[in-house]
Amino acid sequence: MERKTWGLWALTAIVVGNMVGTGIMMLPATLAQKASPLGSTLAWLVTAIGVLFIALVFGNLAVRKPELTAGPQSHAVAIFKDPNKGRTAGFSIVWGYWVANWASNTAIITSFAGYLSTFVPAMKDDKVLMQIGSFSLEQGKFLTFAICTVILWFAHYILVNKHSHAGNISLFATATKVIGFLLFIIAALFAFDPSNFGDFKSTILNDEGNKISLFGQVDAALISTLWAFVGIESAILLSGRAKKSTDIKKATILGLGIATSIYLLISLLTMGALPVEALKKSDKPLVDALTSVIGNSGGTIMAIVALLALAGSIIGWILVSAEVAYQGSKSKIFFKWFGDTNKNNSPSRALLITNIMSQIFMFSVIFDSISNAYAFLITVGTLAYLIPYLVSPLYQLVLVFRGETYDNKDNIRIKDGIIASLALLYSLYVIKSGTGDLKTFSLGIGLFLSGFIFYPLMRKEFNDSKGRKVS
Repeated sequence: MERKTWGLWALTAIVVGNMVGTGIMMLPATLAQKASPLGSTLAWLVTAIGVLFIALVFGNLAVRKPELTAGPQSHAVAIFKDPNKGRTAGFSIVWGYWVANWASNTAIITSFAGYLSTFVPAMKDDKVLMQIGSFSLEQGKFLTFAICTVILWFAHYILVNKHSHAGNISLFATATKVIGFLLFIIAALFAFDPSNFGDFKSTILNDEGNKISLFGQVDAALISTLWAFVGIESAILLSGRAKKSTDIKKATILGLGIATSIYLLISLLTMGALPVEALKKSDKPLVDALTSVIGNSGGTIMAIVALLALAGSIIGWILVSAEVAYQGSKSKIFFKWFGDTNKNNSPSRALLITNIMSQIFMFSVIFDSISNAYAFLITVGTLAYLIPYLVSPLYQLVLVFRGETYDNKDNIRIKDGIIASLALLYSLYVIKSGTGDLKTFSLGIGLFLSGFIFYPLMRKEFNDSKGRKVS
């Protein structure tokens, strides 16, 4: 039987740790490429409001339906009264969320490598080791790939053998990053230079050299800013291990508030500490910003804090990734093979396949710079996440229309219906904004749709175990 050992602070640490990871570590550089300071600020605010609606939906469902412990995938099943349709919907959501994590786990490890390059300058060495046609394998990129691979499989070892300690590791890493970020904020405030912003509404040009409107800048930045909030669902995904269902809602809202405050402050302060052109090219913007403020010692301290923080994010995200497949298997909407745990109560099989697939995405660091590989990975991952994010608001609306769990409390029912509708509209709009880069958009959505290739295998497995046909 599963042990329910996760309390409010451990759950909040997972939420904050999973959100405040690569988002704030790398996004100042990514946003500088897409929007002016005003555009970036508006994108943060729009995203925070949209994610608040999603968080409220997750929290409400955790309280109203505490038996649904697998998050969006269990919500997808519950939408349908026909169990066969529910199983199909549930499988698609498990698959979509799981494959999104392949890219996101790689993005987090890639960000870790960017900050590690502070201490391993050879990771920036552009000496060519091998030439195959137009492709050149650089020494620095190969070393980065090797280091990322070691990090991935070391995290795998910890989670397979020390699974019960993952919450404590995340709590320590989260405390470290919050303290580090507070120190960064204090130091950056003293060195804040508004001239680095240029014009707060500065002109941004697209690849064709045409001016992008303020609305267009916000639109372009929404995928990136949403990436920073991916992880808001972490507490509900671990609700099967939570001591109390009410802690899920509290941890989700508390985690969102902490993360939003950190994002706005650090994003704007980094823009004020580094010239915009330097920021656009940075693989470790917080280190570069602090180095410009108080010299190399400040950059070194920030790099250490970032590495500790990202280490916690790596552990937390790989844990959540495997938990998705594991819980799906337990709910009989994903492959049975993923449902086994080892003697340490670790979903070892789910961890193994999750990390093998993340390893494949790791090859992106060989073909491009860390910052460019990171931007590609977060776009692919975020777009794949958005499909599961649509499901929970839909299920909340189903409960509202059915009146289920409301006991004739129409005022609460109407309020929850409005919140769910706004969460749904926000998610649809961000999907629409992702069509700006059709190649990456197609890969992100394609990852989700690829699950339908594998669904017949899962359906056959279920038929064999039950001895009846599933449509």
